[in-house]
Amino acid sequence: MVSGTTPPLQSPEPELTHLSPGPEDALLIIDVQNDFLPGGALAVPEGDAILPVIQQLSCLPFGLIVTSQDWHPAQHVSFQTATPPGPWPPHCVAQTHGAALSADLALPARTQAVFKGTEADKDSYSAFGGADTHGTSLAALLQHNGISRVFLCGLALDYCVQASALDARTAGFQAVVLTDACRGIASDLTPTLNTLRAAGIALCSSSALNSSLSG
Repeated sequence: MVSGTTPPLQSPEPELTHLSPGPEDALLIIDVQNDFLPGGALAVPEGDAILPVIQQLSCLPFGLIVTSQDWHPAQHVSFQTATPPGPWPPHCVAQTHGAALSADLALPARTQAVFKGTEADKDSYSAFGGADTHGTSLAALLQHNGISRVFLCGLALDYCVQASALDARTAGFQAVVLTDACRGIASDLTPTLNTLRAAGIALCSSSALNSSLSG
């Protein structure tokens, strides 16, 4: 698979008038797991390039930080080894190294996690299809913490990040995709970016957040 390097954005989207993260904002870190990084079972090339960007983002004053992880049983409907075969090689099997978040991310202790694709016969690209270890859905977790806007980053832009951003809008949250903190699979990510814009999802670079705090 060929990774799509997200086209650089010259300026924040016009609808973004207030970028500074605060108590009603959440950072959603989508599927930054070993199997999706170089050397993994389903690697997104250049996936590791986003790690320092996400590390910086995690230091900003978000009201909540949530990671999502594929957390599949050993036999899963999405695997090419399934009957009928799914689209992907086996990846992110629960409790394995491949399913773990990258050790190069040192996230705050307050970071919460949701797990998706945990049932053998169900798949979910979207983090909104996941739940924490208490069974609380991502939407409920965000609502409980007073979140109204989510900033998304991670892997892969044209699959799980896109699906999560679209579901965020459906669930009533404002959504911003941080394009330099994502990598995609397709060689041309323009259709993905157009889909996101059409759904009312804002696109910007992480540097715009840093500038808004220092400006």
